[in-house]
Amino acid sequence: MGTLIVIVEDEKDILELMEYHLAKEGFETIGFLTTKHVLEVLEEESVDLMLMDRNLPGAEGSEFVESLRKKGIQTPVIFVSAKHKDEEIEQGFERGGDDYITKPFSMKELVLRVKAMLRRTKKLSSEGNLIYRDISLNLAARSVDIEGKAIELTKLEFDLLHALIVNQNVVLDRDYLLEHVWGSEEVFQDRTVNVAINRLKEKIDPDKTKEYIKTVRGVGYTLC
Repeated sequence: MGTLIVIVEDEKDILELMEYHLAKEGFETIGFLTTKHVLEVLEEESVDLMLMDRNLPGAEGSEFVESLRKKGIQTPVIFVSAKHKDEEIEQGFERGGDDYITKPFSMKELVLRVKAMLRRTKKLSSEGNLIYRDISLNLAARSVDIEGKAIELTKLEFDLLHALIVNQNVVLDRDYLLEHVWGSEEVFQDRTVNVAINRLKEKIDPDKTKEYIKTVRGVGYTLC
């Protein structure tokens, strides 16, 4: 399963519009008009992010999030709400929100905020398998197969590919890669990332026919 986003929005037209634009970016979504069944989904599914309205039938969104936090559920939350006063926004953060978008909002802003939040919160797992197109990563053995053929990668190259696959719907900037792949104890230049990306491309796509990795000029890198 890819990145899964739960949306709780009581206006059906807005909910469908949000789902449409997020789906265009490659995200999976589950939409709700109330909070009634949200908890069971959070307990049963691996949810990466919640988009939460506050004016909901039967529950106030930030109070619901506060109750989730008390249950130990730490799924990141972006409030999307018409409550726009400073004290209302502060209240949203105090009750467990991670970001806040006030209505009316543009879908472009929503998508950018979602991607930024996922960049900050996505954690790299260290076990199991990851599949992307014809690439298979065995995280425990730290091995890589492409079309069943073993590919020799250095530790750095493996970690770089791992980060890209885990965040496959997100453009990762150089600062993120330096922090999460290289580690933050040393200072590196942007060229460090460029060189490593080019080496990785050569190893996983020597014929330059598959174009797994896309460079987004002035921003960073993402999988195609």
